[in-house]
Parts: sequence; structure tokens; C-alpha cells
Amino acid sequence: MGASLPPKEANLFKLIVKSYETKQYKKGLKAADAILKKFPDHGETLSMKGLTLNCMDRKSEAYELVRIGLKNDLKSHVCWHVYGLLYRSDREYREAIKCYRNALRIDPDNIEILRDLSLLQAQMRDLTGFVETRQQLLTLKPNHRMNWIGFAVAQHLNANAIKAVEILEAYEGTLEDDYPPDNERCEHGEMLLYKISLLEECNLIERALEELHKKETKIVDKLDYKEQEVSLLVKLDHLEEGAELYRILLSMNPDNYRYYQGLQKCLGLYAENAQYSPDEIERLDDLYKSLGQKYSWSSAVKRIPLDFLQDDKFREAADNYIRPLLTKGVPSLFSDLSPLYDHPGKADILEQLILELEHSIRTTGRYPGRAEKEPPSTLLWALFLLAQHYDRRGQYDIALSKIDEAMEHTPTVIDLYSAKSRVLKHAGDLPAAAALADEARCMDLADRYINSDCVKRMLQADQVPLAEKTAVLFTKDGDQHNNLHDMQCMWYELASGESYFRQGDLGRALKKFLAVEKHYADITEDQFDFHSYCLRKMTLRAYVEMLRFQDRLHSHAYFHKAAVGAIRCYLKLYDSPLKSTSEEDDEMSKLLPSQKKKMRQKQRKAEARAKKEAEGKNEESSVSGVSKSGKRHVKPVDPDPHGEKLLQVEDPMLEATKYLKLLQKNSPESLETHLLSFEVNMRKQKILLAFQALKQLLRLNSEHPDSHRSLIKFFHKVGSMPAPVTDNEKLIWSVLEAERPLISQLQGKSLIEANKNFLEKHQDSLMHRAAVAEMLYTMEPEKKSEAIKLIEESTNNMVPKSGSLGPVKEWKLKDCITVNKLLETIIVDPVAALRWKERCAEYFPYSTYFEGNRSSAVPNSAYNQNGSANHSEGGQSAESIAVNGKLEAFKDLTVQP
Repeated sequence: MGASLPPKEANLFKLIVKSYETKQYKKGLKAADAILKKFPDHGETLSMKGLTLNCMDRKSEAYELVRIGLKNDLKSHVCWHVYGLLYRSDREYREAIKCYRNALRIDPDNIEILRDLSLLQAQMRDLTGFVETRQQLLTLKPNHRMNWIGFAVAQHLNANAIKAVEILEAYEGTLEDDYPPDNERCEHGEMLLYKISLLEECNLIERALEELHKKETKIVDKLDYKEQEVSLLVKLDHLEEGAELYRILLSMNPDNYRYYQGLQKCLGLYAENAQYSPDEIERLDDLYKSLGQKYSWSSAVKRIPLDFLQDDKFREAADNYIRPLLTKGVPSLFSDLSPLYDHPGKADILEQLILELEHSIRTTGRYPGRAEKEPPSTLLWALFLLAQHYDRRGQYDIALSKIDEAMEHTPTVIDLYSAKSRVLKHAGDLPAAAALADEARCMDLADRYINSDCVKRMLQADQVPLAEKTAVLFTKDGDQHNNLHDMQCMWYELASGESYFRQGDLGRALKKFLAVEKHYADITEDQFDFHSYCLRKMTLRAYVEMLRFQDRLHSHAYFHKAAVGAIRCYLKLYDSPLKSTSEEDDEMSKLLPSQKKKMRQKQRKAEARAKKEAEGKNEESSVSGVSKSGKRHVKPVDPDPHGEKLLQVEDPMLEATKYLKLLQKNSPESLETHLLSFEVNMRKQKILLAFQALKQLLRLNSEHPDSHRSLIKFFHKVGSMPAPVTDNEKLIWSVLEAERPLISQLQGKSLIEANKNFLEKHQDSLMHRAAVAEMLYTMEPEKKSEAIKLIEESTNNMVPKSGSLGPVKEWKLKDCITVNKLLETIIVDPVAALRWKERCAEYFPYSTYFEGNRSSAVPNSAYNQNGSANHSEGGQSAESIAVNGKLEAFKDLTVQP
């Protein structure tokens, strides 16, 4: 390194390297310039100067200098290494690996380059290469602990856990008997636990348990030791010892649900489906009664029996569980009880119990059978619990009456306003829900959760500007967009994207969805620093778990939503392409002079408004961009704030395919994935890929309305195609002819018959009837009236009594809105759509979409006392809706940082 330079310049070169490592970049540049004055073509100095400039955000200069340096000295491993570091900083990992390999051809035993290469191989999951590099590092430096551990982890990741165990044992063989010293006991103990987890993974359970007992004194984390021991005992069927150890763990933490579950397994009283015989229930009851006496302060020991007890015993246990929590005033009580609503019959028992408690407190001020008087707040929390209960059961009228009574009782409890907002959202009045959430927010301006809840309601009501202004209250420097993006606030970006999509603003919607996709790319990149850190700190089990999490990162629900949203935007863009400038000019030329004038005035006003908003934001950022030290923080300006450039893609289907491939890889069991694959490939005329997606839909759920719709659409489209001419077309045709008889829905039937059969199977389902109607209209447009009749003859029956819902009708608001859009946009019958809207307004009186008589869309309704109607699906302004209370004066307050 710098060997070709005279001694003085060689020392200066060492100073450049040291300055780079200590981040003294100006000092490094000064030294580089001093060398280059005498030796302007010195390749290694040019490369190091480029690397230093790269750290100072002068990337174009950096790349130019490094390339010149490499050109001047192709045989230098330093030049190749620096070029690799440059690529690594720009996340061009494959190019960086190529540069490192070139550097190693020149200097094969360079430990720094090998270490950097191993990090990139771990990042890119080149596991075979990772093993080779780690082995080479160990061979070169066998006295370094990190090299042994790195080689073992590499073998483990490469699915060779036995080899990893052998390497760790060989490493232990190099240690002295009194190892480790006190300052390394934690790291060594973690390494031993990692080794035992490897033995367990290899199914060498007895050997793992023996090793655990042998190394007990050297393992510092005693809780992990016990948890590992009990796991091994259970796998070896040593259930008595396991039960005893679980009881010891429970004495350490009696609120850990996993310990209770483990104890049940050891006693033979655990079932995955939670179905128990009467004898098992009796034994479980006795077990938890004895545990309850021992751990009377534990909430878990009282809550778990509610999952398996039935009838009177369930009622008694629920009564004992609910009473103290109502007295204490625990707002999360309903969330705790909510899973019980999926158990047949338990929702009815809970309803009777809570009503009885409420009636007794209201009339006597006491619980039934108790002499002590309850505080007045107990009635409030009983009403609050009842309101949430009726909301869960779909009885929104009763839920609202109970919550109103609770608000009358104590009008200052914020949870009541949030709960009422939630009920109104479920009932379909999104603007009123947003207004109630805003009122709750105004009651405690320092609560971030309530603020976020309010923002979410506003976005659901399509009040995006208002939501942005509310979100800014809890962001640094008042710069909501950059800050929320930097904080990776994905729920906000997804909700904003969905709102923009509903409003038809595809540019902004795409921008939000792609921002979420970028967060996942950043999360993938963030693992890079841990490849060396975790080996150094010996957090090996957490490291392997993190890598496995990263491998399934894109199967996370938020990424799925973002990818689905982006694909839907591209589908809509493909179906309705943006008009070119020439087309817009042609349309303008057809207008009358007066209409042209009005159009231009509108455009000028819109431009002026946008300019004013931008100036306002710039002023805010310039004021807030000055820190306490007086330094100005320069914030990046978004070159495409409305996502207009994102819409100017040549091929929307090509962009959609990128995200579709990620969904197919990471969410293959999702119906939505294959439905989108079908839609995209049908538009691309990729018949076999569309058929593949169709087969996946039928595999996952052949009775789903969307699966049926896709099946009929596909074969109707294929049937209308011209006869095959080319060899490729003939091959596709032969594949479809061979596959069609294998589809059970079409065996020996025409598409019309298959459609009728599907209707006969699902006579009572609204969405199935709508799918049949849509396909009937697609195949036979002249039967439009028959298709409409199919929908209108649907009956809204009562839901079965055994479920979580109360005595309510089957139809869901979301489904009815979908059917209305089908009548408006696909079947295109405004009269039928209006009839449907009027019918649904009776079923959903709080729905603003259907303009129900109790919704804020209707003048003089309970939630629109100002008389201003709101006819949009989500509503446009929360200010037109009257809110309960006198809190308007607080709305202009902001939270001071």
C-alpha cells in the first residue's frame, strides 16, 4: 500500500488511510493533494482521494478519480478494493463483489478484503461463497475468535448445522480450562446456547441436553438456560421433569402465556384446536384453580380458563374476571375479551352477564350479591364495555345509545369519543367518525396515539389535507412529509395511498405505495451492519433469526398492501391512459371561446393555489430549519410531490409485473396475489400465465366469487379469440384443450351452464349472485335485465345465532357498495343502481355512501346539525359536521416540542 512512493509520500499515504478511517476527510484530502503534486498519476492515491470525496457527497468526482486511479494501476489490490467500497456505498453489491474478487487475485491473503467480501456474500445470500471466504479467513488467522464463529455461522446458514457444531467444538478445544474471563462470560455463554440450539436443530436432543447440563456453570443467562432445558425435556418426552420446570418458570413470571401452554402440554391437556372433552375441561379447571391460589395477582391465570370453560362455569369465571376490571376502569377490557366472541355461544353469555351487571349497578349501585357500593365510574365502564360489545355484534343503534349514555354520565373521558368514532366508522359514517376522533384529539393534545387515531379516521373519510395538518403536530420541525417518510410511518402512507386511489389521484397514490416499498428495501439494506456486529458481540441466535426474518420480509402484510395498491394503480392507468398534450389541445380547440376562457381561469387558479402552498411550506421549513446552534438544516426538495412523473411510464403492465413477481414469491397463498396476476396477464395477452393464475385461484378457493368470475372471463375470452395460426398459438390452444376437462366446474358443461350451477350452489349469497349476474351480462349482454334481476332478488337474511354477531342481517356494507359500483360502472344501469341505493339506505341508516337517514350525508341528521349534506363516499370536510361538546377553541392549538 503506497509501496511505490518515496518514504515521505508513503507516510502521507498512510495519513490518508488513517484520516479516512477516523473520518477526518479534509486532512486526508490535503495529504492526497500533496502526493499528487509530485506524482499526479499515482493510482492508489487517486483512488483514496476518490474514496474520501465519496464520503463528502461528491460522488461524480469520486467515481471519476477512482476509475482514473484504477486505469493507472490495474495491478493494485488497493485500487480494486477502493472501487469495491465505492460500489458498496451505493448498494451495488454485485459490482462490489466483482471488484473484491479482482483485488484478491492480486493479493489473495488480504484479510481486510476477505472480510469485506464475506459481509457482501452474507448480504447477498451467496452462502457457498460465504463458507469459502470464512474458511480462508480462519486459515489465515486461526487465533481470532470471530473467524471461528463466522465459519460456524456460515456453515449453519448453508444448511450444514452438524459441521457448524464440529467447528464450535474445535474452537472450544483451543480454549484453556479457566476460560472465559469475567468480562467475556456473557458472550461465551451465548455461544454455548447457540451450539445447543444447533444440536436441537440437528435433532440430537439427548446430546443437546447433556451438553446443556455439562456447561451450566458457564451459561450466564439462567432464564434462557431453563427455557432451553424445558424445550429439550418436552421433546424427549420427559414430561414430569418438564412440568416441574415449567412450574419453576411460572414462579419467575406467572403472566407468561407460553409457560402455561407448556405446562398443559406436559400434563397432556393441550389441543391445537382448543377442543376439549368434558373430563379434560374438568382437569384444566382444577389446574388453573390451584395455580390461581398460588398466583392470585396474575391476570393470565384468570384469563386463560375463559378460553376452555363452557356454559355456567364460563359465566362464573367471566363474572369474576370482569368485575374487578370494571371497578378499576380498564379501557382495554373489551380487547382482552374480544377473542371469546369467536367461540360459539360465549358472546350471548357475555351479553347477558354484562347487561345484568349494568342493571344492578344502575339500580342499586352494587354488583349482584355484593354488599359494598361501587364507585360511580363503574357504571361508566360497564356502559363503555356494552357499547363495544354491541359494536362487535353489529348492533350499531344500541352501541351508539350506550356510548351516548356513558358520555352524558362523564363527558370528559377521551376513550368514549374514540369508541364512538369507531362505531360510526363500522356503521358507515366516515366523516362523522373523523369528527368524533378529532374531538377526542382536542381533549388531549399531547397524546400521540389519539392524534394518530384521528389521522387514520380522516384518511378513511378521504380528508387528506386535514389529516396531513393533524399529523404534522407530532413531527419534528413541522415537516410532515419528509419526517413521516424518514420515520417509515407505513400505516400513514398506506392509508394516504388508499385514500388517493379512491379519489382517482393515481400519481399521489402510487407515490405513497412506492414509498412503502422503498422502506422494505431500506430494511433489507439495514441488515448489512449486523453481519460483523453480531459476530463480534456473539448475539448469534438473534443474528440467525434476523437473517431468516429478512428472507421472509416481503411476506409482511404492509408490503403486501403496498404492492397490491401499486399494481391496482398501474392496472387503472393501463385501462385509462393519461391524455397527451396534443390530445388536450385538440379538446380545447373544440370548446366554445367562453368555455375556453373558464377552463384557462380554472387552470390559473389551481396553479396559483399550488404555488402559494409551496411558498408556505418553504417559509415553514426555512423558519424551522434553523437549529439551536444557529446552523441551517438543508432539507431535500421533492422534485415530484404529486407523483406526476410516476404516471409517465411507457408500459404500466411492465411496472406492475415487477411487484407482481414479489407477491408471487412471498405471498403465494393469498387469493389476491393470483387475482392480480390473472388481471395483469389477461391485459398482456399472456394466456398461459393467466391460466396458471386461474388454476392457483381454483386451488385456493374454487367457490370464491372472484375465482368464478376469473374462470368464466378466461374461457369466454379464449372462446372469442380467432383460430390459432402460428405454431405458438397452436401449442397454447392444445394446452388449454387438454386442461379444460380437468376443471371440475366445466366438465361436460358450457360456460352458461357452469354459471347457472354456481348460482344454484350459492343462492343465498349476495356476492356470489353478483358474480353470476356480472358473468351473465358479460356472456350475453342482451340479458341485462335478467342480470339485474338476479341481484335485486337477493334476500338479506338474518345471520346464524351461533356466531359472534347479534340478531342482524347478513349483508355487509362493503359488499353492498361493491354491488352498487357493479350496477353503475359495469352493467351501467343508473335506474337499477338508484333502486339498489335506496334499498341499502334502509339496511345501513348510518352509511354516507347510501345517504342513510341517520348519516351525516343527510341534512338535519344527528351528525349533520348544520344541514350541509355530504354525498361522497368518504366525505370532504370534517368542518361541515357538528361535533359533541364545546372544544372548538382548542383546535388551533399546537404541541410545543
